[in-house]
Amino acid sequence: MDEEIQQTPGAQSPAHTGCSETMRAELLDQCEEQFGLLQKLQNEIILADTESGDGETSEAMNRLNAIMLELEQWQEMEPKLLSTNPEILLTLGKEERLNNQLKMVLSCSQAKQDSLRDLLQREQAWLKEKEEVLSAVTERVSTLRDENERLSEHSILQDMKRKITKVKDYHGNLMETLSDMLAEHFPLPSQQLVGTKKKRGAAAVSGTALISLSEILEKLTNKTLETPHEPYVIIEDSFWPPYIEMLLRNGIAVRHPEDCSKIRLENFY
Repeated sequence: MDEEIQQTPGAQSPAHTGCSETMRAELLDQCEEQFGLLQKLQNEIILADTESGDGETSEAMNRLNAIMLELEQWQEMEPKLLSTNPEILLTLGKEERLNNQLKMVLSCSQAKQDSLRDLLQREQAWLKEKEEVLSAVTERVSTLRDENERLSEHSILQDMKRKITKVKDYHGNLMETLSDMLAEHFPLPSQQLVGTKKKRGAAAVSGTALISLSEILEKLTNKTLETPHEPYVIIEDSFWPPYIEMLLRNGIAVRHPEDCSKIRLENFY
């Protein structure tokens, strides 16, 4: 008997299945027997109602009282088992216990489902808040990045401007120092020197004022920087020939290979 209780419904043997069919047939027969009894009683009540006349109220009241007493007796009576077969009772007990267990499982599942639903709602609310925070932070980061890029470009531009200004100032100082040094060590010929016979004749022919050595170097430098593909400068009448000869002899300047009236700065790289 214990082995039968421990067997699961999905693992029943063919003999057990045949026994279940037999018990089912037996229960159906008993149910039909009880239903036939109830139907017989109902027919007797209907027949008694049709035989009684409208004036027989006292008899009807007596019958009603009898029925009420019988009803009270039935209510006080302990219900009898529909079948006394132990195998049928065991099967019904198993089904009842299984139903109770399933009800408990259903109740636990519903409680867990309600708990999970509440947790899901809280998680969704938390996720929505985090998404709003993430959106705000992303927007702020994008704004700061744009500002940083603009500030970086502006700062780089300002830094380049400062460096260019510094280089220009340094170049100006160098040129000024060079001009002072050249004016001190390589001055223009004096008026008395120019007034000699030879120089006087040259000056009379040219009739052009001479420029200093620093101005000649400045023209050569500017020409090299402005047009590196054509760095040659035409030797003008304002260039004092001793200055040109000194630049050529010391390797500071070179003549054009095809035109000796043009010179340029020597490449120092």
